[in-house]
Amino acid sequence: MAAPRVEEYVREAFQGSPVQVSVVSDSDTLNKEYPLLGAVNRAADSVPRHKGRVIFLDYTGSGNITKTLFLVGKGITYDTGGADIKAGGVMAGMSRDKGGASAVAGFMKVLSILKPENLRVVGGLSMVRNSVGEESYVADEVITSRAGKRVRVGNTDAEGRMVMADVLCRMKEMAVDAVNPHLMTIATLTGHAVRAMGPAYSIIMDNGPARQRNTAQNIQSAGDKCGDPFEISTIRREDYEFHTDTSDYADVLQCNNQASTMTNRGHQGPSAFLILASGMDKHGIDSSQPLPYSHLDIAGSAGSYPDIPTAAPILALISHFVLDQA
Repeated sequence: MAAPRVEEYVREAFQGSPVQVSVVSDSDTLNKEYPLLGAVNRAADSVPRHKGRVIFLDYTGSGNITKTLFLVGKGITYDTGGADIKAGGVMAGMSRDKGGASAVAGFMKVLSILKPENLRVVGGLSMVRNSVGEESYVADEVITSRAGKRVRVGNTDAEGRMVMADVLCRMKEMAVDAVNPHLMTIATLTGHAVRAMGPAYSIIMDNGPARQRNTAQNIQSAGDKCGDPFEISTIRREDYEFHTDTSDYADVLQCNNQASTMTNRGHQGPSAFLILASGMDKHGIDSSQPLPYSHLDIAGSAGSYPDIPTAAPILALISHFVLDQA
């Protein structure tokens, strides 16, 4: 299911519901407003049925809003690895690399049924095919993100963080004026997540403001109640150092040139990249406007092709943000 078909499916799923759907599909707009996503989309953009989309889903419950949740989902409809192509048979099953965006859409579908009060949720689905071709983005490119950070590409197979960073930046821009905001990225992001925690667990990592609220622990507890288990990881100083570019011509290093499974802290580091590339680093505990942010890596828990997807972490998020607050 490529991005245009996802748009059709989502519009049909939310027709007549409290969830409002809006879509960015124009190539010039994607390149201007979501340049990191636009780089990944470049090789697919010449094929109409593969063209990328940013799909926004917006739910506002009745009554006074007391909590605002911003969710960004990785929606790689198929992942070839790009110019750093997945070799050795590991490309098979990469139609499942949209599990994060699927989880965000599923969460919004539950909201449309339960209709919780006092809650606003904005979901962003970063729907892009990571194709390989004459227009592929390549390692060594320096691309300026929506937040104005110069990102040096290290590996085109680290496309998931690219397609989410600018959408996270857009959510951050909305969050600064929102009531009691919390931001999240959800992604089938790294093989390291599976290597570190096994194939049955989602992983959650908090930034400083989210950690002060014990967000990871609370969501883990909520997941335990409904059989949607989480493991907790910690974003460390070394993760930021790893993704800080040492050259004079870039600010942020997207990735090294090794697989995440061969990289120390291979699932923690991408959360630091997302914080740096999106400008979320300006909203830590020492800022004038802290913004809680959590990154969820569901590479292990989302389910592997051809098995039926698990829908992790929808139950845990609904349990925490809706049922526990009722």
